[in-house]
Amino acid sequence: MSEVYITKASKYLPNSPISNDEMGEVLGFFNGSERVKNIVLRNNGILNRYYAIDKSKNITHSNAELTYKAIKGLLDSEFKIEDIELLSVGTSTPDQQLPSHAAMVHGLMKGSNRLEINSASGICTSGMNALKYAFMAIKSGMVNNAVAGGSERVSPMLSLGNFNYEMDTAAKIEENPVLAFEKEFLRWMLSDGSGTFLLQNKPDPRNEVNLKIEWMDGQSFASELETCMYSGAEKAENGDLISWMNFSSSEWAERSIFSIRQDIKLLDEQIIKNGVESLKNVLNRHEFEASEIDYFLPHISSFFFKEKLMEGIRAEGLDIPDDKLFINLDQIGNVGSASIYLMLEELMYSKRLVKGDKILLSVPESGRFNYAYALISVE
Repeated sequence: MSEVYITKASKYLPNSPISNDEMGEVLGFFNGSERVKNIVLRNNGILNRYYAIDKSKNITHSNAELTYKAIKGLLDSEFKIEDIELLSVGTSTPDQQLPSHAAMVHGLMKGSNRLEINSASGICTSGMNALKYAFMAIKSGMVNNAVAGGSERVSPMLSLGNFNYEMDTAAKIEENPVLAFEKEFLRWMLSDGSGTFLLQNKPDPRNEVNLKIEWMDGQSFASELETCMYSGAEKAENGDLISWMNFSSSEWAERSIFSIRQDIKLLDEQIIKNGVESLKNVLNRHEFEASEIDYFLPHISSFFFKEKLMEGIRAEGLDIPDDKLFINLDQIGNVGSASIYLMLEELMYSKRLVKGDKILLSVPESGRFNYAYALISVE
């Protein structure tokens, strides 16, 4: 089996950073919206985020374009676009249902070869699933290199224009404030951007550090728990999802079928508890002690969960002190499947790393509670 190294990382964050005070100018407000915004921002700790729309409500980038721009950052005179053997990308917000996100990204990669493509669907763990496919392809010797990435372009879905009809006609904030908050909650949480890694079967001698992927693993709780975060469906009283295809086109707007919703109560009950349990299980399975971790990179949607996560870790007897944490949520926002790429990219080029350091990546997904992990060594 081949070894697998991350030899380069790249990111693309569209337009200028948007502060908390500027968010309303971009996304817009409706009745009760600003009150919810203040509650959410007070808890999530995010100071800046990026949107692929401008303050005039013009869309500036597609999701595929965000990914392609991050891929361009991996290229140089020694590694050109025609050298890429595999493209594996994940997102929860593709520009279209068909064709796949990877196909659309490859369509922008003029000059590349007729390479293999892979699209990973899902929510936050789709980026890790894309990384694992690339990791396994190199590990098994099927390819010598691969580009993996995660990206999101959620801002057009969060802008006021996508809420006016349902809010004005159904007055849902007054009639159903819980539904309104579940939708508003995510409006002030999510950001746009992309991150990519170049994976190769040998380290790049030009680099100060190369990152060796030791293993990747994951656990899903979907067989035990109902859906928490969803879009393109409506949740029935028994917890089942009713597909958008079961509704008429007029009901799509009236019932807010395509908005992103999250069951906040279920999220609070389950996300940390199962995250800590899955973390302990994965470390045990790989016979790796938590005390050996030098940098812990957990994807968290909000700083509200940071202390809860660390309390849960301590309660399970896992030796991961707070000073091992590396999180950049406050400066770039919650970029879903791209967040783990953006964290590791920043750490990789921070000049903090020394050979022998161990980095643990941890990505939870609240869709139906899926958790993905990777252990990385600095070479």
